Amino acid sequence: MIDRRSSLAPLTQELQDLESQHLRRQLQVIDQVLPGGWVQVGDRRLLNLSSNDYLGLALDERLIMAAQRAAARWGTGSTASRLIVGNYALHAEVEAQVAAFKGMERAALFNTGYMANLGIIAALMDRGDVILSDRLNHASIIDGIRLSGATFYRYPHRDLNRLEDLLIKTAGAKRRLIVTDTVFSVDGDLAPLRQLVALKNRYGGWLMVDEAHATGTWGANGAGLAEALEVADAIEIHMGTFSKALGSFGAYVAGEVPLIEYLYNRARSFIYSTALPPPVLGAIQAALLIVAQEPERRQRLLGQAAWFRGKLEAAGFDTLNSETQIVPVLVGDNQRALEFAESLRQAGIMAVAIRPPTVPPGGARLRFSLAASHTPEALAGAAQIIIRIGQELGLIP
Repeated sequence: MIDRRSSLAPLTQELQDLESQHLRRQLQVIDQVLPGGWVQVGDRRLLNLSSNDYLGLALDERLIMAAQRAAARWGTGSTASRLIVGNYALHAEVEAQVAAFKGMERAALFNTGYMANLGIIAALMDRGDVILSDRLNHASIIDGIRLSGATFYRYPHRDLNRLEDLLIKTAGAKRRLIVTDTVFSVDGDLAPLRQLVALKNRYGGWLMVDEAHATGTWGANGAGLAEALEVADAIEIHMGTFSKALGSFGAYVAGEVPLIEYLYNRARSFIYSTALPPPVLGAIQAALLIVAQEPERRQRLLGQAAWFRGKLEAAGFDTLNSETQIVPVLVGDNQRALEFAESLRQAGIMAVAIRPPTVPPGGARLRFSLAASHTPEALAGAAQIIIRIGQELGLIP
């Protein structure tokens, strides 16, 4: 008989290797989510500076009540994929609401942002096609590219000159896709969307934007960076999520009718997944209304982020090129980043260390994610603690 544990010995060794490099990841239990951007972990109350709940909607009573109403009417699950019997009227209502929110003809729902990027890219691109991807794009984009079988190039982060060279080099490709995050999740900076649109128009191809961290936080109506920069109509494929600023779950793609109909028929992560459950859809509907009707939430968020970032920069921290609600503090060494995070935890702040492979080797950092629900007093206190501990650890003068 095969000893199951001994057969898994190679995995145990790899885990030990990760441990020795300070790269092993552990799940952390949150015992309770509290108002104002706080969490309870064991007997500790911590200010949560690692959440993507940017607008503080995950605990909003309106979302909770909408989820309850949807569950009472439709049940707790959709019971099948959309192409079988899981296509409730509620799904169509949310898709229409998302399309209007994005200013597009149609929209389709996916179960997660990861599944959306896998499904969209693998459906649209194939062998003989070319994909041009920013080097700091999310892992789900990279995995979707690999799944597609297309030839792909990763151009240096926001390097428009290199992208133009690649567009010239690949002029003979059957199809070409430029794909980019709009808000980059570990650096907190913005894609040069206007210039990307100009290059796409000059050399041909499609442009796909991942607005996961921009949906709800950028634009006059919260529709994202493309809306804020007034280039939405020049972009073919708009993807985003409901699981961050909208405080719910799931993802969307929005664009013209042929795009959405094609994805219904070719995106495997859409075709072969059970549809989003009704309570989630109810919460999405409520969140979309709040995002459009309460712009003061994102205004407060971005204003507080600018203040917080300025305090850390003035103290000597390297926040890279952040200009959003995501404020990274570069540390470099994996162990030092873990020590920084643990010291902050002991002082009442939850800020998770981001290490390779999420960032390049030597790029370990703490990523502070701000929320509109954080009070100015809480953030001021947090900034003081971060600066004090940074000085104690020798990270800043």
